[in-house]
Amino acid sequence: MRTVVAACLAAAVACLGFTGGSPRAVAADASAHAPDTILHVAPDGRGSACGDRNPCGLETARDRARSLVPHASGDVVVELAGGTYRLTAPFRLGVQDSGRPGHPVVYRAAAGQTPVLSGATRITGFTRVDAAKNIYRARIPEGTTGRELFVDGTRADRARGPRNPAGFSVTATGFTTSDASYTTWTNPARVEVVHNSGWKQMRCPLASITRSASGGSDLTVDPGCWNNNHNAVPNPSFPFNGAGLPTMDGISWLENAYQLLGTPGQFYLDETAGYLYYVPRADENLATADVELPVAPELLDASGTPGHLAPVNDTDWRADYTGSWGYSDGRHLGDLNADVHYTSGNGDAVSYTFTGTGIQVLSETNSDEGTADVYIDGKKVSTVSGDGPERLAQQAMVSVTGLPKGPHTLRLVKTGGTYLLVDGFTVIPDVVAPVHDLAFSGLTFAYTTWNAPSAEGYVDNQAGVLWDPATRTPVRIPAAVQVHRGTRISFSHDVVRHTGTSGIDLADQTQDSTVADSAVTDTSGTGVSVGEVDDYYQTDPALMTSGNTVSGNTVQFPGQEYQDAVGVWVGHSRTTTVSHNDIGYTPYSGMSVGWGWGWTSSCALQAKQGLPDPCLHGTTYAGGNKILGNHVHSVMGALFDGGPIYTLGGQSAPSELAGNVLSECIDGCNMIYHDEGSSMWNTHDNVVRFANGSLWTNLWTPSIHDDTIHDNYSDTASYNNSGTDISFQQATVVTDGNWPPAARAIIKAAGPGTLPGGTADDDDLRISYTGSWSSSGSRGYGDLDDGVHYTQHDGAAATITFTGTGITFLTETNSDEGDIAVSLDGGPEKTVSANTPQRHTRQSVYTVADLPAATHTLTLTKAGGDYLLVDGFTLNRP
Repeated sequence: MRTVVAACLAAAVACLGFTGGSPRAVAADASAHAPDTILHVAPDGRGSACGDRNPCGLETARDRARSLVPHASGDVVVELAGGTYRLTAPFRLGVQDSGRPGHPVVYRAAAGQTPVLSGATRITGFTRVDAAKNIYRARIPEGTTGRELFVDGTRADRARGPRNPAGFSVTATGFTTSDASYTTWTNPARVEVVHNSGWKQMRCPLASITRSASGGSDLTVDPGCWNNNHNAVPNPSFPFNGAGLPTMDGISWLENAYQLLGTPGQFYLDETAGYLYYVPRADENLATADVELPVAPELLDASGTPGHLAPVNDTDWRADYTGSWGYSDGRHLGDLNADVHYTSGNGDAVSYTFTGTGIQVLSETNSDEGTADVYIDGKKVSTVSGDGPERLAQQAMVSVTGLPKGPHTLRLVKTGGTYLLVDGFTVIPDVVAPVHDLAFSGLTFAYTTWNAPSAEGYVDNQAGVLWDPATRTPVRIPAAVQVHRGTRISFSHDVVRHTGTSGIDLADQTQDSTVADSAVTDTSGTGVSVGEVDDYYQTDPALMTSGNTVSGNTVQFPGQEYQDAVGVWVGHSRTTTVSHNDIGYTPYSGMSVGWGWGWTSSCALQAKQGLPDPCLHGTTYAGGNKILGNHVHSVMGALFDGGPIYTLGGQSAPSELAGNVLSECIDGCNMIYHDEGSSMWNTHDNVVRFANGSLWTNLWTPSIHDDTIHDNYSDTASYNNSGTDISFQQATVVTDGNWPPAARAIIKAAGPGTLPGGTADDDDLRISYTGSWSSSGSRGYGDLDDGVHYTQHDGAAATITFTGTGITFLTETNSDEGDIAVSLDGGPEKTVSANTPQRHTRQSVYTVADLPAATHTLTLTKAGGDYLLVDGFTLNRP
């Protein structure tokens, strides 16, 4: 339906020529749906009316949409023409830009077009300045900073040295080596030392490089970063981190020195002199290449109020304690910052003056806690009690919301019981007003940068959750697309790619929002994030992350810069569904769900784990989450102690992990990893394959409790069940790929379906492997997606079922490869050979074309040689 609207909707708005149509599915009776209002946008749009013949810019369309929403009977649609929209700051949407329930403001691609919101500046004018190393140079705009570069859509590497360089030892201020050549490096303060250890990546800039007393080189690390990553790593313990504490005690590689240039695909940005240096790859022509230098930190920001909420300590200067209060620190009872104020005197009070619309007070519940009266601006509003059967730390004893925005004074007066404890305060500075009812469809978001690590380093905790270098409180890698306190925000059929940040973040207690049928790939940080790490104590449903869905997406190659990042991360959250996604090629875990370690496990279970007594014990609102039908593969390519799906901390209500296919662990992996404190998970009907020596499930310690593990399938029998009150059933163990029908049904149903494009990697679920096969990832040989499946057994076979008119088989040829028997659609076998004197990757040894446009089956069987490798297939689609 296309409808012309020709009406002066307001005096300030000209008569507009809008066309109608809906980006959403409508009922069969289209007449029941009110016509939509469409605003037309183009990259060079200058119009004010946003008509199809006179398109406007994004900001103008946003402002027009804001004025139209109150009058529209259908959706208000902002339709973006194809092309590149270059941004230096994010496109911002606030509460005032929201739609209405059932009628969102929709930002969508025009039919058949690809609008790209880009945070990069294009660099041209390269000239060669070093023929021996093939280094080219181009001018960059004055003041440009950045950490990433993309050439023809491929990520370049910041100039870096070899991995695990020999000869370095740790000093009090950094590292030393007998090699004096480092003292010749220019701009040493721009050099970054990177260290991977366990599940962490740590980064620090150098302060200087000087000649050592023995004639070598002393690398002095920035003192603040060295302290945070080496001398005094933040370690508040539950609910913020666990017992393990890898530190920067080695060098995995050095990065960002001009003297390291020489490898094709590497760059160096001299921000002071204003030059970009780059060594092109063999197939790149810098005279015509699209060289994109990201400069924007964010592309889309949809924010409600009040933004992020985090408690401040009981020692905050605004807290005024009157009466006989004591102060206790180092209690090891789970208090915020390990300290409290306390009183045993009835009538003793604490006052806290703040500006905002509400306040929460953290206390402790226990059998010796009593009652207190709550006053706001001198008026009693409630009586609260801390009495409870067990000690629970950081409890939101007081929660007052809905006050008029402005200055207020809370007064809490003890009235009964033995003690009143005050542990912290959370001020709600503004009205709780989510940005709501926005939809984004068919848009591409590309090219961002995040420069903070260049100045202050990267102080990692786990899974893309960091420590703020100044406050030592939890922070996360920022995202290219950010939603802060949103409700009913949807992303569908979008693409987020090539970022120096994370991809999409549903942050600050966003609710009922969706990321669906989208692709998030090649991100420096996490692919998709949901929730927070520091709101575990919330009791107000309006201040919880809940009801969100991440479904049908392709999330691949996250953590390309910050290798502790994961594909999908979910913090404290309830009723969140992560379903039928393809998550792969990750340097750490594929998916991480939950937070808090053993925080919600009882003191008795913490003691069984061997943790100190008394214990750090509190609560979380997380629960009712569903992790269903995902395909998670090729994980743990760089770090250790993770897995395809990793859960952490307790759930307060039963959660489900079912129907997932988890495969191709590269190193240091547990395939279904219920880590410390994981509880109330119903884990069933999952398929584990190509674990490569890993455990199919790991419940390693007694603080993991009350989980049900049943009806799973695995090609390894190895597991660890050291949890408490675990209902455990060993998986059905399968050999040689002979999966029973129920397992094959799980494999067929997992993931988002056939992935776009004409390539099927060796991890593709359409491929079945029978016989004895293994997988190998992060090989560094140039394989498709850097991994292969391989067999050493004659008669082992790989079969792919595909729909199309042709197919090409990609493998590796080498002196240890041999004959391969090929059969198409059950026909007679044809023998091809992968034997060559030297190694060559991504080689086509069999191709067929001009097939009927139908479903076909190709089978490859090892017939000789030491190895048969499957690297992937290219498909001719109908």
